[in-house]
Amino acid sequence: MSNHSDEVAQRDGECAARVVDRDAVERALAALPADPARARLVDIFRALSDATRMRILLALADDELCVCDLAEVAGVSESAVSHQLRMLRDLRLVTWRRDRKRAVYRLADDHVRDLLRIGLAHADEA
Repeated sequence: MSNHSDEVAQRDGECAARVVDRDAVERALAALPADPARARLVDIFRALSDATRMRILLALADDELCVCDLAEVAGVSESAVSHQLRMLRDLRLVTWRRDRKRAVYRLADDHVRDLLRIGLAHADEA
């Protein structure tokens, strides 16, 4: 006859016994970035989790594009792209410049390109 704790212990990836390693917990807590940095990281990954924003970012990984171009790439209206770009600008994932009458967007820096590259490499492993 099996009791509930035996069933819990048999699940993959779970501890068979609840024993907290206080030293390991303290090291993990000490290694965590400060609250503002963690909150910003959550916001960045939330932004990366949207399919339209991801299409925009991936398109900008190779070239600068204007809002009209990005609307075509993302398959949404220019208004929708502008809304997404505003969020990406606020998170400092993209930046823009004026080119005569066009607003031309690019990735803010190589860190954003690296996030995309690493994410794609990980996705390709699956």
